[in-house]
Amino acid sequence: MPAEPNSNPSEPGAAEATPASAEPTVDTQATEAVGATGAASASASAASASATDSTSDEAASLRADVERLQKELAEAREQADRYHSNWQRSAADFLNWKRRTDQEKAELSRFAEGALTVEMLRVLDDFERAFVSLPTDLRTLTWIEGVYLIGQKLYASLQARGLSPIDAAGQEFDPHLHEAVLREEDAEGANVLVVVQELQRGYRFHDRVLRPTLVKVGRPKASDAVDAAAGSTAEGETGSEALDADSPSD
Repeated sequence: MPAEPNSNPSEPGAAEATPASAEPTVDTQATEAVGATGAASASASAASASATDSTSDEAASLRADVERLQKELAEAREQADRYHSNWQRSAADFLNWKRRTDQEKAELSRFAEGALTVEMLRVLDDFERAFVSLPTDLRTLTWIEGVYLIGQKLYASLQARGLSPIDAAGQEFDPHLHEAVLREEDAEGANVLVVVQELQRGYRFHDRVLRPTLVKVGRPKASDAVDAAAGSTAEGETGSEALDADSPSD
């Protein structure tokens, strides 16, 4: 029992030692907390910088994609415009070619018909000369009338194809429509010539002279000149009357 007092005094020392050893633990925890906070802050900064760099990279990539797509779009539009222009040019060339070939075909067909019609005109001339020289007493025969109808039928068929006669008798001489093979003696030096006789009938085929009329030309007859002068005088009087009628009365 006397040994117990000796063991008790050591306990306060132990108790005092305990707080002294606790102070370093709190400082260490604070230091660790500060270090953890700094590490978290550094990690957050690094993450933010990484996110910023990633966003910048994505924005740069998107801009590059947009520029590339815009360039491809511009090239596609340019190519489409070029194709459209080539198509329009090809369509115009085709239309011109088709129009030209159709015109050539029509002219070729018309030329072929005209060449055939020229050959048939010789047959019509033979019919005309035959009936002109036919004696009067034979014209009443039935078979003669039948031949005459055949000639008229041939002429009607050629008219349906575009053949038309050229009027010549009594008309003023036109070198585009008439061919003068004879001339009256007093026609020399005349300013105006008229057709006094039709020797061979001329024809048009559509709007083209297929064969000019062979004619004899001469001076206009006195009656024709008088009629022409009378016509001019009548026109002048009519014009004067019209002017008098239009002028206001006093």
